[in-house]
Amino acid sequence: MSTQLSLGRVARAVAAKDLRIEMRSRVVINQVFPFAGLVMVMFAFALDNDDVLTRVAGGLVWLATLFSLIIIIQRSFAVDTADGALEAQRVAGLDPAGIFVGKALAVMVQLVTLEIMLFVAAVVLYRVQLHADGAVLLVTCVVSATAGLSFVGTLYGGLTAGSRGRETLLPLLMLPVVAPVLIGATRATESAFNSGGAAVSDGWPWVGVLVVFAAVFGLGGILSFGSLIEE
Repeated sequence: MSTQLSLGRVARAVAAKDLRIEMRSRVVINQVFPFAGLVMVMFAFALDNDDVLTRVAGGLVWLATLFSLIIIIQRSFAVDTADGALEAQRVAGLDPAGIFVGKALAVMVQLVTLEIMLFVAAVVLYRVQLHADGAVLLVTCVVSATAGLSFVGTLYGGLTAGSRGRETLLPLLMLPVVAPVLIGATRATESAFNSGGAAVSDGWPWVGVLVVFAAVFGLGGILSFGSLIEE
């Protein structure tokens, strides 16, 4: 019980610290949001077909999310490694599992905020329609997919934090791993939007894949994050 409480306290403290840093620096608002919005606009110009845009809107949203995730993860660990905060947390004896969960929670909050903006942009730019039954599927998809992305991003961010060339190493290692999230989230989102004749019921099995993915990498990160940041 004491270990669980310690993990929870460490996770809350680390998440609060990362979110306070973001609120002061406003990197996500001033840099990531405009970047993701520009990606959505460029997709609209490149495809230039309302029917095609409506059909692939879900995939474009999640592609923009993946690109933005790389920036958010790199920023999160660059701050910690630049001032030695990550090393100080380890030396202070903080539970590495708590550090992992806390950083993942902070990333998840930032991603969910970004995804809300992206889905609003999809409705405006791509003219997708969302009905009540699809909204439940979409919310569940966003939560499970974002959890999986946050866990993977934090895990690989910790792995590459002290490496040379981590700016290029992180996407090379992470993007192939998150391919199942991209596929599952895209299919579930298409079902939520009824794109291409997909029914809402078709999306729930994909949500199951996303939940399993998040659970596997969440547990994997809790068990291995300490050894990763010590190397």
